[in-house]
Amino acid sequence: MKFIVALEAADPSESFTEICRRAGVSRPTGYKWKKRFEEEGVAALSDRRPLAHHHANATPEDVADAIVALRKAHPTWGPKKLRQCLINARPEVPPPAVSTIGQILDRRGMITPRKRRMRVPPAGVAASSYSGPNAVWCSDHKGHFALADGTRCGPLTLIDGFSRYLLRCEMVASTSDDENRPHLESAMREFGLPAALRSDGGVPFASSSTPGRLTRLAVWLIKLGIELHRNDPGRPDQNGRLERFHKTMEEAIAGGPYTREVQGRRFDALRREYNHERPHEALGQKTPVSAYETSWRPFPEVLKSPDYPTDKNVRRADDTGRVVWLGHRIKVGRPLSGEPVFFEPLDEARWDVRFGAHFLFHLDLHGGTPNVAYVRPPTPDVHDGELRPPPAHRP
Repeated sequence: MKFIVALEAADPSESFTEICRRAGVSRPTGYKWKKRFEEEGVAALSDRRPLAHHHANATPEDVADAIVALRKAHPTWGPKKLRQCLINARPEVPPPAVSTIGQILDRRGMITPRKRRMRVPPAGVAASSYSGPNAVWCSDHKGHFALADGTRCGPLTLIDGFSRYLLRCEMVASTSDDENRPHLESAMREFGLPAALRSDGGVPFASSSTPGRLTRLAVWLIKLGIELHRNDPGRPDQNGRLERFHKTMEEAIAGGPYTREVQGRRFDALRREYNHERPHEALGQKTPVSAYETSWRPFPEVLKSPDYPTDKNVRRADDTGRVVWLGHRIKVGRPLSGEPVFFEPLDEARWDVRFGAHFLFHLDLHGGTPNVAYVRPPTPDVHDGELRPPPAHRP
């Protein structure tokens, strides 16, 4: 305002540059204020917030449109995956930051706020070692859902724990051994054998009523030389890789019920997209197919029972699932009918009974009566040449 007053009161012979110098402003600023006063009056001389009409680093609209199109094609994919897909589709375009993609989706109304979840510390349960492809496969059944004809489907899912490669996603109506084993066998014939298989404690992978929780399928896996890794009861998070896939799998079920044929085709399309298109954060935004390779262990044409270091402590189960040991009939379970089990001696009256490397139970014949424990007792401490029981509690 002082500049405008000085401008109005200035001598006509005084140049505009001299007036600006006397007022302590640059000539461009003086012209700006003079123009505002002439067009809008005194109110135009108040301070204004700086307003950029364009941003030099703004994301081009065609790139934003491409991001939105990718989001519409994959509604459950987040900014990290969409950014990788944009890089794959348009490598010549500098990709926006992950946060920028999130802002673009938010501006376009394509983000739904998540509900807050209670955070709990990890349970500290020892997990399988996913050291490389085929180190551990993960298998389970997704919860049952209805098909268009009224029947139920509980898909059998099988992934490689290291690469997250989806090996199988098959339509099965039950958890029976006869219906599920063919799918597992076809995967093993195609990709080779894994070192271990992680599953929950339910059928067909495990049973709560047999020693070692063995089922016919579990015995078959052990004879293939595959270790059994099982979740603790009520702990599906211990097979978190597969549980996370089940969340993605809900996309292929949504919108149903479908006929069995249509649902099967949707599962096939999901497998192709999950393995070849969908970037995975744990793989550095690579696809599972880029991290997977087949196993060097082929599926054997002849299935063999486990070998043991000596035949002296081996007994073969009869048709009722029992063996005779030192005059006692010991139950090992019907799934082991006709199979050899090994009594590993601990002392003159105690043995660990196992099938291959799989622990079945601990047998104690002190007192002449069989005492079976399905959990290995703690190993006694050795002190000064004497065996002493461990303390009641160890930190």
